[in-house]
Amino acid sequence: MRSFGSMSKDELREHINSLRKRYDEFKSKNLKLDMSRGKPCPEQVALSMGMFECLKTEEDYITADGIDTRNYGVPDGIREAKELFAEMLEVNTNEIIIGGNSSLNLMYDTIARAMLLGVYGSDTPWCKLPKVKFLCPSPGYDRHFGICEQFGIEMIVIDMKDDGPDMDAVEKLVAEDELIKGIWCVPKYSNPDGITYSDSVVDRFAKMKTKAKDFRIFWDNAYIVHHLTDRHDELKNILTACKEAGNPDRVFIFSSTSKITFPGAGVAMLASSENNINTIKKQMSKQTIGPDKINQLRHVRFLKNMNNIEEHMKKHAAILRPKFDAVLDILEKELSGKDIAWWHKPNGGYFISLNTMDGCASTVVKMAKEAGVTLTNAGATFPYGKDPRDRNIRIAPSYPSLDELKLAIELLCICVQIASIEKLLQG
Repeated sequence: MRSFGSMSKDELREHINSLRKRYDEFKSKNLKLDMSRGKPCPEQVALSMGMFECLKTEEDYITADGIDTRNYGVPDGIREAKELFAEMLEVNTNEIIIGGNSSLNLMYDTIARAMLLGVYGSDTPWCKLPKVKFLCPSPGYDRHFGICEQFGIEMIVIDMKDDGPDMDAVEKLVAEDELIKGIWCVPKYSNPDGITYSDSVVDRFAKMKTKAKDFRIFWDNAYIVHHLTDRHDELKNILTACKEAGNPDRVFIFSSTSKITFPGAGVAMLASSENNINTIKKQMSKQTIGPDKINQLRHVRFLKNMNNIEEHMKKHAAILRPKFDAVLDILEKELSGKDIAWWHKPNGGYFISLNTMDGCASTVVKMAKEAGVTLTNAGATFPYGKDPRDRNIRIAPSYPSLDELKLAIELLCICVQIASIEKLLQG
């Protein structure tokens, strides 16, 4: 079908009537599908059940250097876990802390410590400043924005481009404003666009001049090994780039096994310069006696090495790829060429980012929910839940079955078309 913008109002009215009939048919199905979060499906979770067979005898709970993982101690993580996940993050073992099950928890704690105590190189805790500001590439991850909102950190939207954040805007703002203390980044297969930052973007982050000497990049590398195709995106090492640029303490790197093994019982990690790591370890000593070392050890025994992790992730991709392909095929079939919607085709990660015509996303999400499909709230991918153009919708294909997913995306496309025609008829 040709562009909706080229159709007469009579043609649009005729088409919307047929779409509304399809929509009513979906409502009669009494669907109850939730696509609001990027949750692994049961088949993915089942891939890691062998982990529970890794520790059987008393000796199995002892690490290579004699640590009994059933007891107190080792607040920064066991050596075996540091070695494995340092290799995954391409850092040294003295540049990493292995925590509990949640990288979000590590991010929250890192912000909380910065607010209460400052970071390495701070003249004062951030909470003692008149205001703290963060740059937020958008669309982005709603939970990052929620942390800032809870701590009263002012968020500044930075537009995303095809190779990462708008670095002209980033460089200008951080050079002028000492109260800008950080930026959130999902640098590989970004949430929700699926964009991987280019080498140039990474280098500019490392080299840029910041008015705040304690400025930090919060580098949430959540999808570091989460490829969907054989064409893996490559991401330049940000910590190495910062060291080479003379700013070794600039970045905090976060990741976890939440979508590698078990989302509720994974292993989280924080990597940074030795200065930052030593500062955090000192601060953590008042907070915890140690994480769940048994969980760390069984992850190491199960995942073994990077080659095994890569093979394990191919099994995840085999489950996810047909779902992503189905979403993209239906979007192409239903929406292509109509000039009412645009989307990315990611090589990895957990989301597909759909942009509608301006002012339509909220209507689409509301219509889908009324017909039994719950999507991520419109606006959730922007600070304060407010998409200034009301156009971005985050699609999370992972959890539903393939048949359920096809129904949900067909309904979504119907809603997009109805909302678009209604807007055009109002114009």
